[in-house]
Amino acid sequence: MALFMSTSHAWRTFAAALSLSFSALVSPAAVAESRAPNVVLILSDDQCWNDYSFMGHPNIQTPHIDKLAAESVTFTHGYVPVSVCCPSLASIITGLYPHEHRITGNEPPRPEGVTGNPYVTSESFRADVQKMISFIDEVPTLPRLLGGQRGYVSFQSGKWWQGNFSRGGFTEGMTKGFPSPGGRHGDAGLEIGRKGMQPVYDFIDRAGDQPFLLWYAPFLPHSPHNPPQRLLEKYLSQTDSEPVARYWAMCEWFDETCGALLGHLDERGIADDTIVVYVCDNGWIQDPKSPRYDLKSKRSQYDGGIRTPIMVRWPGKAQPMTVATPVSSIDIAPTILRACGLPVPEAMSGINLLDVQAVRDRKAIFGDCHLHNAVDISNPAENLTYRWCIHDGWKLILPNKENVTTRAGSGASGSGEVELFRIEEDPWEKRNLAGDNPEIVQKLQGYIDAWWTGI
Repeated sequence: MALFMSTSHAWRTFAAALSLSFSALVSPAAVAESRAPNVVLILSDDQCWNDYSFMGHPNIQTPHIDKLAAESVTFTHGYVPVSVCCPSLASIITGLYPHEHRITGNEPPRPEGVTGNPYVTSESFRADVQKMISFIDEVPTLPRLLGGQRGYVSFQSGKWWQGNFSRGGFTEGMTKGFPSPGGRHGDAGLEIGRKGMQPVYDFIDRAGDQPFLLWYAPFLPHSPHNPPQRLLEKYLSQTDSEPVARYWAMCEWFDETCGALLGHLDERGIADDTIVVYVCDNGWIQDPKSPRYDLKSKRSQYDGGIRTPIMVRWPGKAQPMTVATPVSSIDIAPTILRACGLPVPEAMSGINLLDVQAVRDRKAIFGDCHLHNAVDISNPAENLTYRWCIHDGWKLILPNKENVTTRAGSGASGSGEVELFRIEEDPWEKRNLAGDNPEIVQKLQGYIDAWWTGI
């Protein structure tokens, strides 16, 4: 299938395949009168868009996620607006861009010359973190909307940056949150998957007949890359790089936990009553010589950092298919809300991924990348590194030169140049075509400025 929806054959295939399933979709009024579907969010942590068997990786084996993809409306060209975990996860749960929910980085400003323990134990650091966390109180979140309007119970497991799980509206959860020990990004929640699945199973059992929302965001395949020995040995036989073998093994370990979760839904007999959504928070390209990541992946403006498959499985309602039209993680919240019979808050600009007309009509998708350590917690524009958009097979990247060139140590990367890629033909963004296509640059910059000027 061709990549972009300007290609008529790709669109006709998508529309024809969806026509039957859309006619069967339950209307919001009908959903409101019946038991709403359960919702399971599966969120990978630091995994590149092609690091799955079904996406063509020659070594990594992901049989359980492959099966999920085959049973879902699977968007192979999904994107997150930002390539670092804290703001990316906030965008998924709120349906807002980072500059809208104001959670733009992982950490507050670092005072000049202050490093290590004196920084993280200072009163100013603690106050800044609490202020960053408070932004989640001011925006809609899926758990709050589903719980308040449809009586959902909800459970947080895995990565969670916004303080206690209750700050996001979850009725239950594993993360005590800052300032509890280890509360930076998950504390006890980070044990899910790595140390078993029982807390998730127990929550599903407690939910009983109530509809539930499950946030499954394990610290996988995120570093530390310490997979089970059996998986490490498997991949050490396939590469000369131990860091690569460790990362590949982590991807399969994560896949195994997804299989356990999906299998539990089957065992409980509730898979047909459950919407499963899959997405990764940001990308990762393994450095073959160290445990680190390549500069064109995590924390970057490139597809290695922001592209991810996005899947929506809804048995009997959404007919499985593969779609190459670019979509965004900000579409996840509106999709879930509509499926559960709820209106979408005006603040959310994403679309319903199961609405063929909405997918067809959208002109472009956008994103805003920011510094790892904020410069100004309250002003997203001060933390901006890049704005980007994808339209009609082109990807334009616009730098905020001050942050990119003078604050690189805070998490910016790149040359600070305007970059234009024919992303369909150059998915690893090796050929900057901006100089040869000034009219395309001007057109896409107009789209970006109309979306957010960045100032």
